[in-house]
Amino acid sequence: MTYRTEVILEGKPLSIEAGRVARAADGAAWVRSGDTVVLVTAVASKQPREGIDFFPLTVDYQERAYAAGKIPGGFFKREGRPHEKETLTSRLIDRPIRPLFPAGYHQDVQIIATVLSADQENDPDVLAVVGASAALTISPIPFLGPIGCVRVGRVDGRFVVNPTYAQLEESDLDMVLAGTGAAVVMVEGGAREVPEEPLLDALLFGQRALQAIIQMQHDLARQMGVTRPGFVTPPVDAALQGRIEALCRPRIRELAFVPEKEEQKARRKVLLDEALAAVTTESAGATLQVKEIFEELEKQEMRRLILEEGRRADGRSVTQVRPITCEVGVLPRTHGSALFTRGQTQALVTTTLGTSEDEQRLDDIEGETFKRFMLHYNFPPFSVGEVKFMRGASRRDIGHGALAERAIQPVLPGKEEFPYTVRIVSDILESNGSSSMATVCGASLSLMDAGVPVRAAVAGVAMGLVKEGDKTVVLTDIQGLEDHLGDMDFKVAGTRTGVPSIQMDIKIQGITDAVLRQALTQARQARLEVLDIMGRALTTPRPALSPYAPRIISLKIPVDKIREVIGPGGKIIRGIVEQTGVKIDIEDDGTVAIASVDEAAARKAMEIIGRIVEVPEVGKVYLGKVVKIMDFGAFVEILPGTDGLLHISQISEERIKRVEDVLKEGEEVMVKVIEVDRAGKIRLSRRELLREATEKAGTPGPHPAEARRAGDETRVPEGKKPSGR
Repeated sequence: MTYRTEVILEGKPLSIEAGRVARAADGAAWVRSGDTVVLVTAVASKQPREGIDFFPLTVDYQERAYAAGKIPGGFFKREGRPHEKETLTSRLIDRPIRPLFPAGYHQDVQIIATVLSADQENDPDVLAVVGASAALTISPIPFLGPIGCVRVGRVDGRFVVNPTYAQLEESDLDMVLAGTGAAVVMVEGGAREVPEEPLLDALLFGQRALQAIIQMQHDLARQMGVTRPGFVTPPVDAALQGRIEALCRPRIRELAFVPEKEEQKARRKVLLDEALAAVTTESAGATLQVKEIFEELEKQEMRRLILEEGRRADGRSVTQVRPITCEVGVLPRTHGSALFTRGQTQALVTTTLGTSEDEQRLDDIEGETFKRFMLHYNFPPFSVGEVKFMRGASRRDIGHGALAERAIQPVLPGKEEFPYTVRIVSDILESNGSSSMATVCGASLSLMDAGVPVRAAVAGVAMGLVKEGDKTVVLTDIQGLEDHLGDMDFKVAGTRTGVPSIQMDIKIQGITDAVLRQALTQARQARLEVLDIMGRALTTPRPALSPYAPRIISLKIPVDKIREVIGPGGKIIRGIVEQTGVKIDIEDDGTVAIASVDEAAARKAMEIIGRIVEVPEVGKVYLGKVVKIMDFGAFVEILPGTDGLLHISQISEERIKRVEDVLKEGEEVMVKVIEVDRAGKIRLSRRELLREATEKAGTPGPHPAEARRAGDETRVPEGKKPSGR
């Protein structure tokens, strides 16, 4: 039997169906908006995983090429490893649902979202989040939802729910938020430097809009007769808890005042080892309980210190930013570099400039696109003093890179103004919280060090939250322990004008409007402080690019001349590259970008291309090359790929019998364009130049060879000498 529910958002139906497909899954939801369809399934293992102290949730979002009527590229012609959009959407689904499972639930849960149809109008990512919540809500899995999820845009000053791709092109806001009936639990989005107040309005607008989606899921569960399963958190051994508290609580309070992360980790390990040693003769489950009790004591003490005394582990006040140092130009051969250090978090960020050949080609169900700006984030294990396998970019690396990329994108110059491909790489050298926001700050400085004409500097800060009952404290610039044991991680990046990128994750069941407002206000105050510090290192972009960066000169040529510049089989353009050593990119609209570290070489290539596309003008004199001799005259190449006829009657002032008596193939000769007919055929004259030279010299009759030489010298480009016979 098929069950169905629907709601109208912005005049478009959004529907959820269940019971028709994937019936072996614990829960399956078929979500549709327009002609975009996503199937989301939820399955839990029958038994909990033993010996773990975390919730084993796996989320996979996958796009099928057939959804957009495409066949995958490559040799195997099937979908391969997840691309960046799939990875980011998997994280988008995971983050709002993970906090909504009961503590102590250790059964493996897998969410799989598959895009089955894509209409190139409605983004399937939001539908996947809604489908994950719906699949869990109608399943026997203990889920504390449902949640709703919407994308909010702002077109012409009006907020829009789930805007289409076309609307997003005009929108100054692209924000995805998920929430329960009571509060927001996750935010991910970007904007074109939107100020905090309208940003908060967008959050509240989205929170209201997603209520209808939550109600849909309740209706669907009611239709199916679903009863929510109960789950009892395994009890903690009271006697064991008392012993560990007596042993550890006083010393855990001392740990809270150790500002250095590595020293704190070392002392924590010693204390935990002592606690574990106290239960070595007891049951196997006792070791796991000791770790849980120990972490709960840490959490209680850190939160008590903040809520009751207004103090943090490193001694700062709740609104204080950690000490910051900024260095630029730290690497001698990169195009731009910066070392940004905030507390015990350090990012080395570099900027590399390239040509359009370096753009990233993206081929997914939305179609083929190209990226001229990329930001890549790397988090090596040594940054936290650990030993791990290096297996490429993790989901976290990709997510943090996308967050920082979104923050920098709005301040970059347009392609017309700055025709470079830009790649930024952030290598985290040390981490104790907010490494993604350190990346934003370092990226801004690195761009300015490279001489990229950015519109403004960008800084970022991560906000935290500690909430117990009615007591709530918002923390500015959280470090690792406050992120791990706190209730919120709210990253805000922006300029002095507004916010281009935000990301928020909540570990409790939502936060109120007042907390959101306070967090945004404190984030702005901290951001302005960080921007002031960054300004002491570099206030504006450097006036010139690095000497190691390519120089790109752009010019526009007629579209019908592109073929002439390229030449048959690419012969002409290859010759220019070999002669000058430059890189040349030609776009379909006639834009030519010439790149070279040697600016003189780039300008030489530009001159060559200029001559190729130059249109011969009647009355203009050219230094040409004889390319072919016929009985009736000679063909002279006056521009690359362009020749004209020099008739035998126009070669000399005197009558000549044979062209070969005066000209030879390969000889350079000065000629004047005397006609260009409708078909584009060009007639040339040498006789007129000789006559003009004679008249100018004022002599009655020079020797023909002398007159010819005089004519040659009437217009010789600088640095070239005509050859004569």
